[in-house]
Amino acid sequence: MLDKFKPTWMVNTIYAVSPDQLKERGIRAVFSDLDNTLIAWNNPDGTPELRQWMSSLKEAGIPLIVISNNSKARVAKATKNLDLPFVSRSLKPLSFGIERARKKLGLKKSEVVMVGDQLMTDMIAANEAGVRSILVKPLLDTDKWDTRINRFFERIVWHKLRNEYPDLQWQEDLND
Repeated sequence: MLDKFKPTWMVNTIYAVSPDQLKERGIRAVFSDLDNTLIAWNNPDGTPELRQWMSSLKEAGIPLIVISNNSKARVAKATKNLDLPFVSRSLKPLSFGIERARKKLGLKKSEVVMVGDQLMTDMIAANEAGVRSILVKPLLDTDKWDTRINRFFERIVWHKLRNEYPDLQWQEDLND
């Protein structure tokens, strides 16, 4: 049962994962949660580190697509300055959003990775979709009100995950 929460990798920040590391693992597209993963939930402009990482993905021919539970209007507003495609109302922890984006790109499950900061939505959705996943630490220590509820349950799951999988460790990048 805990397998549905288990990430493939745990990385401090997605910005440290290079296109070469992704390509070495056969990954041809990155799907990512939005709030507290790519951007701080209260700062839609992103950071210079995000823009540099996005540029390196683009140069490598690796598309980045936002998979978010937020409304189309909210995601469009947040991604406008980043010029990113997105799937809104993705219904995570269900796999619909991931499947829709994967099929649109015509990629196999083994060719995509889902990035997110939450076990309860992002990691479950990735595992339900049968794709690999990267859990990242949230960019901010604060969350929107609805995410705080998930974080409460996430602490309980974390404790059980760590007992079941003591090898789960935070890494600097995928080669760490």
